[in-house]
Amino acid sequence: MNKPLFLKIVAGLSGAFVFFQQNENATGRPGFSDIQKCAAAIRLLAYGYAADAVDEYLRMAETTARQCLMEFVEGIICLYGNEYLRRPTTDDLQRLLDNGEQRGFPGMIGSIDCMHWEWKNCPTAWKGQYSRGSTKPTIVLEAVASYDLWIWHAFFGLPGTLN
Repeated sequence: MNKPLFLKIVAGLSGAFVFFQQNENATGRPGFSDIQKCAAAIRLLAYGYAADAVDEYLRMAETTARQCLMEFVEGIICLYGNEYLRRPTTDDLQRLLDNGEQRGFPGMIGSIDCMHWEWKNCPTAWKGQYSRGSTKPTIVLEAVASYDLWIWHAFFGLPGTLN
């Protein structure tokens, strides 16, 4: 994530939610800043870390890191959900169809792709449903993205569907 985008998210969250504003802790010293709280949440999401893993990087307790993650997700949905987490409108679809036609692909709204994510902690009872042959268990993510990298559709494969 680039720095201006990160700082825009931090400013939006700290301006709208008291949780992200820096407060004094129980000892009267300044608590975690808005940047630290957002960085902890993004690290948990981006790298799939356990909540106690940010202790080494930010000196943040597991419960605080988990609370940062929950508040971050709820805040992002509240602030940006209507713009970024929505279904395409008829205007969106028409714009995508027009762009596809200009590029020589009439009737195309985007490109579909699938990727296999390895599932390290897959329960033993489920491994057969999420494995192909003798490989490690994976889960398939199917996504449709438009020319401007906007993701319009995402779906995780069901058990037994050629994961």
